[in-house]
Amino acid sequence: MGKELKLNEFHTLYVTWKQGIPWFDHLLLGLLVWIERWVIDNRIKTDLDTAIEQFHAEVKAVEPDYVTPIYTEQPGEGSFGVSELRLTAPWYREGLEGVEAITEPSRGVS
Repeated sequence: MGKELKLNEFHTLYVTWKQGIPWFDHLLLGLLVWIERWVIDNRIKTDLDTAIEQFHAEVKAVEPDYVTPIYTEQPGEGSFGVSELRLTAPWYREGLEGVEAITEPSRGVS
């Protein structure tokens, strides 16, 4: 693998700073290659971190809130004695006996 500059900015710096002294030009090229790889790695890391954060933000916006429903049971009336079972969302508490009414829906898992 030869030492070559991938970004035009670093190639322009090398051409501008090149002195015509072989050992100096070689050290300059090595330094610029090292800095260029560091810059490329940091750009990739930053772009990936940003993309991952955006992805997680989009997924959280799409995910529904999972809440535990309220389970109620009322004994049945009549000859069969079948109980009435009801599953209700936590924010819908109208008409449930023994449960205080709230006006806003709760968010998150309770």
